[in-house]
Amino acid sequence: MRKAAFVLGLSAIVAAPVMAADPASIDWSKISATTVPLFYPGQSSYEWLRSDKHPGASLVRDGKACTTCHTGKEKALGDKLVKGGPLEPMPVKGKNGTVDLKFQAAYDAKNAYFRYQWKTQNPYPGSEYQYQRFDGKEWKTYGYPKLDKVVQEGKQPAIYEDRMTIMIDDGKVPMFAQQGCWLTCHEGERDMPKQFTKEEVAANALLTAIKKNDVRKYLPASRTNPSDWKTGKSVEEIAKIKAAGGFVDLIQWRAHRSNPVGMADDGYVLEWRLFDAGKNMFSGNSDAKTKAPKFMWDAKKVGYKSITADQLRKGDHFLMGEQNVVPFDPNAGWKEGDMLPRYVLSRADAKGSAADNNAIANWKDGMWTVVVIRPLGLANDDDKSLKEGGVYNVGFAVHDDNITTRGHHVSFVRT
Repeated sequence: MRKAAFVLGLSAIVAAPVMAADPASIDWSKISATTVPLFYPGQSSYEWLRSDKHPGASLVRDGKACTTCHTGKEKALGDKLVKGGPLEPMPVKGKNGTVDLKFQAAYDAKNAYFRYQWKTQNPYPGSEYQYQRFDGKEWKTYGYPKLDKVVQEGKQPAIYEDRMTIMIDDGKVPMFAQQGCWLTCHEGERDMPKQFTKEEVAANALLTAIKKNDVRKYLPASRTNPSDWKTGKSVEEIAKIKAAGGFVDLIQWRAHRSNPVGMADDGYVLEWRLFDAGKNMFSGNSDAKTKAPKFMWDAKKVGYKSITADQLRKGDHFLMGEQNVVPFDPNAGWKEGDMLPRYVLSRADAKGSAADNNAIANWKDGMWTVVVIRPLGLANDDDKSLKEGGVYNVGFAVHDDNITTRGHHVSFVRT
């Protein structure tokens, strides 16, 4: 089969042209593959990389690539960092330091197809997400990620979805080709050193302007001081950076919030980790005023209106907007321990640029196989347009074993 450059930066891997109106019909045994080592990064931030605590800080400040020093050392780094120390103040007991990600890419006249395979740490798919649980009086969140203190202290169970993420840069983000996702990881963000306070966020002009109540990934170009999240540029300045393509695309496949409806979400990173314009395939299931759920399962269709904790990971527990839900009835005889998912899913409701990506996936014998389908030639102002012959810098991340934020495994950027 003829090979054509499409996604570069994966050693000898390029995307192969295929005839695939149905992505399930692609013969992946004929598509070359590479194994990308992912490792646990702890709290190694943009700021830490440039500090005297990092032996390679001078090289980083001079714009050198992370791989200048660390090629082939991913396993050693991950196994060391995951155990705890200066870069991991809250180690997760039993967590693996590395993940081997098998990656393949193909394309046809309409779409690019990204195929990922990795083994999960647990003997079950991470398709559960947090719930709302009735305590006899109120509905409260049940289940948290493993980095959260309430889980580490045994006060809440670990519940969070698996995720597969790719960041894509087309050469327009300064230093991404050298330092990848570390450009987006900063002190002050969730679960990072010097984490924001509510008061700091409320007083911040940029976050107030974009209506955000916490600090998430951002690119250095969006701040007057890249090492200080508080120094956001004006909305007008950031709009100019975005118009010039100075953002990274962020595609996330989510085992709970996108996979059941055959999709992957579509976002980007610039001044914050943002979703694309339009509407996602998932939305919150909590009423802002009453804090009670908005929807419950349709007992006539599925045989129950809610579940309890002893039913976790014993079936598919998704609220599907077009299939199995009815409006929440506060007088339905709720008992202490009844639980409903925190999110409702709907493929029909997903619209605009946020709904660009489709996906198919399955978990078998301890391994996820995920294929993300991305249209070629997108012209939205919040997308990187993928084209035959295009050259892209990419970074990968896997969230596994009931974890979120920085508890993932990441790759060095491939260019």
